[in-house]
Amino acid sequence: MRASEAMAQGVAPRRGGTLQMMLTPEPPVLQIGVNQQGPTLAAAPKMFQGLLSFSSTLEPLPLLAKSWTISPDGKEYVFRLQENVKWHDGQPFTAEDVVFSITKFHMELAPRARAIFQLIETCAATDPHTVRIVLKQPFQPFLLMFDATAAAIVPKHLFDGRDYRTAPAVQRPVGTGPFRFVEWQRGNFIRMDRFDDYWKPGQPYLDSIIYRIIPDSQSRRLALESGQVLLSQASDIEPFDIPALRQRPNLEVNTAGWEYFSPLSWMEINHRVAPLNDPRVRRAMSMAIDRNFIVNRLWFGVGKPATNPVASTTRFHDANAKIAAFNVRAANELLDAAGFARNAQGVRFTVKHIPLPYGEIWTRLSEYLRQAMRNVGIALELESTDAGSWARRVGNWEYETTINFVYQFGDPTLGVERTYVSTNIQRVTFTNTGGYANPQVDALFQQARNAAVAAERQRAFSEVQKILVEEVPQIWLMELAFPTIHDKKVRNVITTGLGVHTSFDDVFLAG
Repeated sequence: MRASEAMAQGVAPRRGGTLQMMLTPEPPVLQIGVNQQGPTLAAAPKMFQGLLSFSSTLEPLPLLAKSWTISPDGKEYVFRLQENVKWHDGQPFTAEDVVFSITKFHMELAPRARAIFQLIETCAATDPHTVRIVLKQPFQPFLLMFDATAAAIVPKHLFDGRDYRTAPAVQRPVGTGPFRFVEWQRGNFIRMDRFDDYWKPGQPYLDSIIYRIIPDSQSRRLALESGQVLLSQASDIEPFDIPALRQRPNLEVNTAGWEYFSPLSWMEINHRVAPLNDPRVRRAMSMAIDRNFIVNRLWFGVGKPATNPVASTTRFHDANAKIAAFNVRAANELLDAAGFARNAQGVRFTVKHIPLPYGEIWTRLSEYLRQAMRNVGIALELESTDAGSWARRVGNWEYETTINFVYQFGDPTLGVERTYVSTNIQRVTFTNTGGYANPQVDALFQQARNAAVAAERQRAFSEVQKILVEEVPQIWLMELAFPTIHDKKVRNVITTGLGVHTSFDDVFLAG
């Protein structure tokens, strides 16, 4: 419910108040591009904006771009920008900031953006409030790249000519959003205050947003129950606490707002480590896992079992391409046939595993996987780490297995391809860090990327899904459905397909 809808229902937006939220885990920085982890992508859009936002059906909505046109051949995009927009330091926002953000900042820092923006032939400011982009070839899902989480527009005057990762603005972010950065006490809170020169008249309604850093999961639940915080998101609340919170009359539990992201979790495999480079081993490991148990017993029914690398909520998902069913006996037979005999202790081989350090539920998941692997003679040794070290180790290929979940961004070319094409094997988190390579898979993803019509893309994506479920480059576990839980006096929380990853300029606290 947007502010205009609230007015129509007799609920006038109220100006003022501080929205206390949580952020789990604490991110290293709040500069999108420099960091692409979930907490950064949730908090930073209060300060930074993209050209567009997206509805729950992934239709583009205006943001910093007030309008746009696409040429009949699908190669030229012209964006007309909002006027009278200012950066938080008072400098005017112009088309030059957009060109810099697209052609330099994100091209250097963001693997997902770089993979798509390399299709750009020219990107230029034709006047201070118009950007013209010409592609080398048509690319059907191009507009999906202009949300803040994919390509936040950053101030050219604070980054151009500097090291983008160490520029002062990384530590004190400056955006065009409704809230400006004020203070960050590490391990305690992040504070953002209303930007009085925000370009939308009369907005934002809130005076401030404060993100509380609360490491302990039970303390986070108590903070929400007691009203110390009014909103939780993503991994803030453990799934096993959700049933009780649903019963509280002052709280609303909402799993909408993830349509753009469609997060899919998997057991990440480093193909450089034997015997994980053997597809028979990966298939057997996958068959040893009871995904219904994971969804129903660990996540209490919030989410659904994964069936292949494309989430069922993402375009071009093929329901006919399915991973092998849970079958411990068949998994043991496959490992026996592959020549991996058990020793006197019943162990075939040992694999090291890093649980995802995003809360207790992920530790429980890894403990379940250890038990599941034990049932087929694989010893899974757990190694704990923190969020920053996890990102560094995965990015540097310093792992054997771990847990990961990755956003799909509405289209497999944007969110799925990056994990499986050999051209994206990089020492960067959220690329093909596993090192999987199959020329046929590369070719099919390229076909889908280049195809001009949806039917051609579907054929290529269907074929690639069939190959991937046979080779199991990653062991897909679950389509996640993160709940947003908030006090009912917090209005307009989920209004788009981006959920909490929006500006919150129309969020208000009802009296």
